[in-house]
Amino acid sequence: MVLAAPTIPAGAVPAPEPGAPAVQPPAPAPESAAPAPQAPAPAPVAATRPARVTNTFWYTDRRVALWVDSPAMGTNIQVQLLLARDWWAKPKEKFPQLITLDGLRAQEDQSGWIINTSIEDFYRDKNVNVVLPIGGESSFYTNWKEPDKGKNYQWETFLQSELPPILESDWRSTDVRGIQGLSMGGSAAMMLAARNPGFYKYAASYSGILQLTSYGMPQAIQFALRDGGGYDSMKMFGPPSDPAWQEHDPYLLAENLRGTSLYVSSGNGLVGPHDKPSDIPLLATNYSGVGLEILSRVTSQQFAIKLNQLGIPGQAVYRPSGTHTWPYWQFEMQQSWPQAAGALGLMNDHPACKVGFPKAYEANKELLGECLTPVYGVPGGKAQDFRGGRIITGPKGPKMVGGGIGGEYVAAGGPGGKLGLPTSDEMPTRDGKGRLNTFEHGRIVWTAKDGAKVTK
Repeated sequence: MVLAAPTIPAGAVPAPEPGAPAVQPPAPAPESAAPAPQAPAPAPVAATRPARVTNTFWYTDRRVALWVDSPAMGTNIQVQLLLARDWWAKPKEKFPQLITLDGLRAQEDQSGWIINTSIEDFYRDKNVNVVLPIGGESSFYTNWKEPDKGKNYQWETFLQSELPPILESDWRSTDVRGIQGLSMGGSAAMMLAARNPGFYKYAASYSGILQLTSYGMPQAIQFALRDGGGYDSMKMFGPPSDPAWQEHDPYLLAENLRGTSLYVSSGNGLVGPHDKPSDIPLLATNYSGVGLEILSRVTSQQFAIKLNQLGIPGQAVYRPSGTHTWPYWQFEMQQSWPQAAGALGLMNDHPACKVGFPKAYEANKELLGECLTPVYGVPGGKAQDFRGGRIITGPKGPKMVGGGIGGEYVAAGGPGGKLGLPTSDEMPTRDGKGRLNTFEHGRIVWTAKDGAKVTK
């Protein structure tokens, strides 16, 4: 069950469910003592040189990793893209973009969204370029005052100034943007949208902390950063008295979100369908997740009330149970899509296709799944996209290419590249330990150990 409303109801803070852990809500920041900054300090713009892509890696024909040399951070930042449904079928078309941020324990090699959810499959039939920044552990995706643990976090400059020109000039993204995230990423999504009014059409927080400056909150964030990798919030925003805390608080910056489509959600810390019950009634074994979700619920409700007081519409979704964990964020990602689609101009965008190569499809039906595009032209032949790969015509008829082999085929130039057109469907290797496709001028072999490689 989900409690949702198309707009945030006036002053609506649901009463705690029976047995809910007692929590003293953080007091709203006294506006007379700390007025909301109407013009937050802009992020520094990299002035030395533009950011540039130094390397790419294709996981599949629709998921690609870029390594972007960031002048602001002085290092390469990995960004993965889940390309829009019609990316190959309509090579001259551009697509809106949806930045999707990770949580406090973001890894340096892979997005938690890829590891813990079905995000790749969910967006395959949607005409949006999903942008997954990799790394940023405990960073709040903001610009830090000082480096910490050898990292010069300047995420706001990267996301607002350095990355957009690359996405728009080289990766066929429009300037219609949305931003969403879980936990730390949810806080950052609202923070970045509020600090850069009008830059995003849509912003969503799943279990984010949306009030940073009320009594005790800087100390709670310091505790979280220490626990999430040993970072020091003093190096992020300075001491709690530093104006930087107010300049990054979504609650205080709420007025700047006027005109942005907003989605806010959280559970309440009670044991839910994706939690393991403890010996204590209504309490999950995920104790830290219980506390974090309670904090998210309280600050999300206060943020929603502030929006309502300002007359800013939004969607507030308060689940009747659930802790701070991935299955709930996958649910929210899927549930919030219709609102995101509307904000990004994709409300009535659905695949319109029928299978164009019946025999080839029937031979690979279990791998291919549903069709996503009509048949379209490629160098030397025709192709059609499916949820699990592509069918491409060649000298021996239509053949299926997908998965890691499909990614390596794109990296080699695809139908117009050095390998030419496919001459076989994907099939097992002789030893049964891998998969392969043959092409006019070579083959691609995939193994669990080495991934996909072009061979003679």
